[in-house]
Amino acid sequence: MRTSWHRLGFGRQKLMTSAGAQLSRRATLAGSAAAFAAACALTGCAADPSPVMDPVLDLTSAPPQPADTDLGNRIGTGPGLEVAGQTLNTDLLRRFYAHNGFEPVWTSRQTQVDSLLNVVRNAGDQGLDPELFHASALRHRDDLPPIDADLLLSDAFLSYADALARGAVPVERRKNDETLSPGPIDVADVLNDALDNDPAGAIEALAPTTPTYQALLQALQKQQTGATAGDAASASRLRAIEVNLERQRWLPRSLPTERVWVNVADESLIFYRADLPVFSTRVVVGQDATNKQSPEFRAMIEASFFNPPWVVPSDIVKAEIQPLIDHDPDYLTKNDMILLANGDAEQLPGPEAGLGLIMFDMPNRFDVFLHDTPDRDIFNLNNRRISHGCIRVQNPVELASLLLQQSTDTIHQEIAAGGTTRHDLPDPVPVFVVYETAFVDTDGTLQFRPDFYKRDDEIWQLLQKHSQGQGSAAQPV
Repeated sequence: MRTSWHRLGFGRQKLMTSAGAQLSRRATLAGSAAAFAAACALTGCAADPSPVMDPVLDLTSAPPQPADTDLGNRIGTGPGLEVAGQTLNTDLLRRFYAHNGFEPVWTSRQTQVDSLLNVVRNAGDQGLDPELFHASALRHRDDLPPIDADLLLSDAFLSYADALARGAVPVERRKNDETLSPGPIDVADVLNDALDNDPAGAIEALAPTTPTYQALLQALQKQQTGATAGDAASASRLRAIEVNLERQRWLPRSLPTERVWVNVADESLIFYRADLPVFSTRVVVGQDATNKQSPEFRAMIEASFFNPPWVVPSDIVKAEIQPLIDHDPDYLTKNDMILLANGDAEQLPGPEAGLGLIMFDMPNRFDVFLHDTPDRDIFNLNNRRISHGCIRVQNPVELASLLLQQSTDTIHQEIAAGGTTRHDLPDPVPVFVVYETAFVDTDGTLQFRPDFYKRDDEIWQLLQKHSQGQGSAAQPV
């Protein structure tokens, strides 16, 4: 009897795509330059431990050196500047004050100060704790030396702009499998450009305008207005809204009009063309265990592989396959597998292979891929969190038809011809793998999903200044 590979708990696999790989005995996957690791019914798909660079702060030029002024000397050249017990962002401050000769900015701009303070005071309307932006300390700014008061105001406004532009929990403060980030923007430039006009409006314009963000803002307002003290259910819904507002801030402000959207929390995939949903399907996602969860990231789908084989790394063969062979000498034959000279194992392509008949090539540092599966019954499960991180697609032929701009009949014919072949997309298509426990569906209805990966609470804690042991409940500034 054939063993269903992706129901086994193997750690990872690799699909060899270079002409010199062992796989080339049967098929050379044209157009691929190197071997890449693993599609994922069996894979570990673990988060890469390497640090993630934040593209928003990775600007082309280093922060300017402060000028020899009282304010410039106060900023200094090192990190760790504190005012009124608040730690300030010296990099942002240097960028901001460099445009102003490292002199105080706000003493002659009281109108702008008042409007910006009002924005900070109402940060809760965006699901953000005003204390993250020095709300209490700003109430006592008149007790500070003028330069310190100016620095505190600037840092509050810049920090709030930064939170709207890329999230209050930027990518460098998140887990390694939460890597979504908007495009680069220098909030110091934004504030400077609007300094003598409407800086408050310029900052608020940095927030997302997606339908989900707008719906969540409305839900937040209703929840804040109608919340009952001590209601646990109400508090839980409020947290979900605030956390998913934050997740929206991690996304590009202008989403590609053609994109594949995988919401892990919803266990679904939607394909958008001309910014409209034209196809949706169920998916299988990573298990609840921390090292088997599907990450949050963006990649580009470059090609589809028809009839993809597996090459399983030698360490997995030794640790997990060899014991099965020892137990059943016919195990390899039953699973259309052979052992290779280097210790790897290869499973031949076919309808019962672990990757199914189609795999979508979307290079990413997690080695997480979209692919088919021979186990069609798993898509009828309510809980489809059973992979090791990769995404199994219920209707991969239909998705391939849209991506390749070919008919499903043509794709079926290509698959039926046998052999492993690579088919480049006419143009690469971005894919977003997100984890949204509150979102707007294709009908415009706000939906909520359980936080089965237990990620929401950690994010919510980082959105609250008091939860970090700094400051207290928000008060008027």
